[in-house]
Amino acid sequence: MATAKSIDTGDYKLFPSPRNVHRVIFEHQVFVPYPYALIVMDEFYFKGRYSLFSACRLSDGKMGQLATFELASDVDIFNKKFTPD
Repeated sequence: MATAKSIDTGDYKLFPSPRNVHRVIFEHQVFVPYPYALIVMDEFYFKGRYSLFSACRLSDGKMGQLATFELASDVDIFNKKFTPD
């Protein structure tokens, strides 16, 4: 089993999803406070590149997931289509 390496940013401690095609933290980001929600990013049909991380928000210790996007328009798609389990 591979060990996940964390990525520390000024706002989050991140753990990349093993399903990520791109392991990049893109400029446009959405934090969702649902650490156990299954988010299948391929099903959103984004126009640009994207990545998903398990996340701990450092400001308050809240656990969740961070979806990051290359294009701002993909944030709108995610916000419209995402519904937590």
